[in-house]
Amino acid sequence: MMGLMASDETRTETRTETRTGTRTRTRTGTSEATPPGKSTAHEAQAPGTRAWTTWTTRLLLLGIVLAAFNLRPAITSLGALLEEVRDGLGMSGSVAGLLTSVPPLCFAVFGVTAPRLARRFGPGAVVCAGMVAITAGLLIRPYAGGTAGFLAATALALMGIAVSNVLMPVIVKRYFPDRVGSMTGLYSMALAFGTSIAAAATVPVTNALGGHWQPGLAVWAVVGAAAVLPWIPFVRDRKAPSTTSPARDSSDGDGDGADGTTAEPATARADRPAEPSAEQPPLRITRSRTAWALAVFFGLQATAAYITMGWMAQIFRDAGVSAGTAGLLLAVIMVMGVPLAFVIPRVATRLPHQGPIVLVLGVCGLAGYAGLYFAPAGGAWAWALLLGVSNCAFPLALTMVGMRARTGAGVAQLSAFAQSTGYLISIPGPLLVGVLYQHSGGWGLPIALMSALMVPQIVVGFLAGRDRTVEEEAAR
Repeated sequence: MMGLMASDETRTETRTETRTGTRTRTRTGTSEATPPGKSTAHEAQAPGTRAWTTWTTRLLLLGIVLAAFNLRPAITSLGALLEEVRDGLGMSGSVAGLLTSVPPLCFAVFGVTAPRLARRFGPGAVVCAGMVAITAGLLIRPYAGGTAGFLAATALALMGIAVSNVLMPVIVKRYFPDRVGSMTGLYSMALAFGTSIAAAATVPVTNALGGHWQPGLAVWAVVGAAAVLPWIPFVRDRKAPSTTSPARDSSDGDGDGADGTTAEPATARADRPAEPSAEQPPLRITRSRTAWALAVFFGLQATAAYITMGWMAQIFRDAGVSAGTAGLLLAVIMVMGVPLAFVIPRVATRLPHQGPIVLVLGVCGLAGYAGLYFAPAGGAWAWALLLGVSNCAFPLALTMVGMRARTGAGVAQLSAFAQSTGYLISIPGPLLVGVLYQHSGGWGLPIALMSALMVPQIVVGFLAGRDRTVEEEAAR
């Protein structure tokens, strides 16, 4: 993957020089022209650049992958053992619903602090601290004793997940400005892989460790500890690399421009207002309709995702599927995001409007819920596949965060606003499913609720997918 990216950048530089005769490279806010025919090898071998393009880049890539891998096991491992945890801690269905609502609550509360922490300490330091919090929370919560301690330790892990969630698009925009689509796909794929592995492996690992749910949950702290190490060298790195990748032709690669946004025609760029300087105050993100549409879209897809991670295994178990098979079905839903999370962002960055992707994902979700309602056990594998495709609205939302803002500061604000507001919107969903399940005695009403929420998700996703930026909307 890294070798491919490096070779692709080399080919793109050569092609840009051939077509235009002059290549513009941005360095600390200034532009300098490279004469036609001048080799770029000297630039690649510059002392400051060499260190960044070899081991540092590889270490950062490893850190992004491991961090993304750890952003969901705290949730899906609990979903696979929710019945055992409920019995062990004496939880009712409503309290279990509250437990499944804790992730979006923590993401909303703690995620909004991520940009401020990143400005003060640097994004690398904040992500490193987030990995430490995830590790500590996963290790403590099975042995905290009682529901309150379990919830507190879970909140600690989710706090680390929240700040890392918000800062992943920021780090991609900052360090890989000409690879927004590819890098978003890479960490989305790692996130989906971690989600599915935790769902599939938690029950077998628990059985291998003696059948007790405590070590089955605590084992995921080992993976969290591994994710801390690559981020340690970036703890003191508060600035982006001193050089950026060359501007790319709009027909190449991801379709991303050197500023990290989707490449667009010159006429469209000419109509856009000038990029604000670093000295200008933060944009008023709440004035942007696109920001609100993206926040609601993020919230509705998060609602579906956390209902799925928290309750889907139980839905299959109540339909007569064994615990191990139910865990595998949940893993299938999550593993669909591994290939699609890499493909969807790359496709999205090539489209002027991401609405068609939103529609396809929404239709798959409606079909999956319909099957789950009428034949939950008979077509379980088919429904899992359809719901897995629908769940890929998450990497699409992350990609649109990077595309709907023109600057790194804009991405940071939009990411924090969309995720924090979105997770606030998603808080009632899992809790309401638990309440409906307990009082109706079945899954008919909860599944009807999931289906009904898919319709507005499609609508606001269409609005969020329009080709515009929050900066130009806020300026109006």
